[in-house]
Amino acid sequence: MHATDQKKTPLYDVHLRSGARMTSFAGFVLPLQYTSILEEHLAVRTAAGMFDVSHMGQIRVSGPEAHTWLNRLLTNDLARLSPGRCQYTLMLNPQGGILDDMVVYCFASHRWLCVVNAANIEKDVAWMHAHAPADVDVRNESDRWALIAVQGPRAIEVLNPIVQADLHRVRYYHFVETVLEDVPIVCSRTGYTGEDGFEILCPAEAAPHVWTVIARAGESAGLRCCGLGARDTLRLEAGMRLYGRDMDETTTPFEVGLERFVSLHKPDFIGRASLIAQQERGIPRCLIGLEMVDSGIPRHGYAVMNAAYHRVGHVTSGTFAPFLRKAIAMALVASSAQDRTFYVDIRGTARHARRVSLPFYRRSR
Repeated sequence: MHATDQKKTPLYDVHLRSGARMTSFAGFVLPLQYTSILEEHLAVRTAAGMFDVSHMGQIRVSGPEAHTWLNRLLTNDLARLSPGRCQYTLMLNPQGGILDDMVVYCFASHRWLCVVNAANIEKDVAWMHAHAPADVDVRNESDRWALIAVQGPRAIEVLNPIVQADLHRVRYYHFVETVLEDVPIVCSRTGYTGEDGFEILCPAEAAPHVWTVIARAGESAGLRCCGLGARDTLRLEAGMRLYGRDMDETTTPFEVGLERFVSLHKPDFIGRASLIAQQERGIPRCLIGLEMVDSGIPRHGYAVMNAAYHRVGHVTSGTFAPFLRKAIAMALVASSAQDRTFYVDIRGTARHARRVSLPFYRRSR
């Protein structure tokens, strides 16, 4: 894709004025970093960081049968949700492969919002339209909205004074419709970093103002503007999967350790029969955590071998973890590989790694 074909978020000019180093991601031009990935990563772990995640898609679903239909389309159980709550869930193909992962917001039984991955917006909308009944309206509203994430242990200290709602009352995976300096926003206690924090949905045209107000309010708390680089290292430390790397249409939720977001007790949803069949015959692969013992950074696609040096899988995501100060990776390997010792082929050399539990990092609550 040529640079001229890439999309820009409503905050593009703000990033340029701030001196951000830009990069291409999922068809968008987005900030990779402002200062350094290390500094931004540590700011989120110890204070607060702010991210432009406006590339994420927003799909509005409405109609009298919206609730019933979405529950047949997605893996998690929407019956658990009441207005003001949101839920992480998956959308599958009939074979059980993951079409996308998303967060679904319940505004009312007839009004929902799906926040989806940027690279999958068109695919998701087409899939939903193809399966929606006549009385369910599916609309791609991605161009209408901006999404700003404020993450870290001091996130609530930054945001609470500048919004009308009391964010202390907003529980994890709940949201509130409120106002930030005369701008109507939806503020959810969600995120992709492993830290406490919030994601703010606001009208696209108001995004530069909202960003500036939050940046100003966060100065005394050590808030830093952050880019995609830190977002990736943070989510990997927290063991959070990335669509297109750790999972895709060729993997099922069971293979990548997301079974807790699958409600098999529901009467039916797309892909359910295939998941039950896979469960009965045995899950062939599993996503594991690896911590490097030898030097070297495991990268996406690198071969993973067992203790006998036989290839058993590959790295899906890997990096040097700034807060943990060690090289880590998630890898998709054969379920039969029960070793604690593995090797990663790093530029032709087998480097020793040990299997560890996911997530690599868990915040103290």
